[in-house]
Amino acid sequence: MNKNEVYCDCDVIHADVVEEVKQKMPDEYILYDLADFFKVLGDSTRVKIMWALDEREMCVCDLAVLLNMTKSAISHQLRFLKQANLVKFRREGKIVFYSLSDDHVKEIFEKGLEHIREV
Repeated sequence: MNKNEVYCDCDVIHADVVEEVKQKMPDEYILYDLADFFKVLGDSTRVKIMWALDEREMCVCDLAVLLNMTKSAISHQLRFLKQANLVKFRREGKIVFYSLSDDHVKEIFEKGLEHIREV
């Protein structure tokens, strides 16, 4: 172990702390859903799509040109993002425009980007 690493070398259990946190811990299924939520963002193509949609509403064709991918590949990734409730769409005639689903998604994405840029 590196001398600069911090670790706990105690045998004392802080029962009050453990109990307090245990009482606040969300149900198991909520934590699984949260893990799945972050897994969706674990793909660089989906992150690129999210970044583009954070900038502006776009259609599949525009995203395909922007990211140098096929429309089919973009649609496949958008399906994951829609299932995770991260993007929404609206129709205008034959064209379908995609955008981030709400301000929460926008904030999560932008905060993550801000965090990465800090380093």
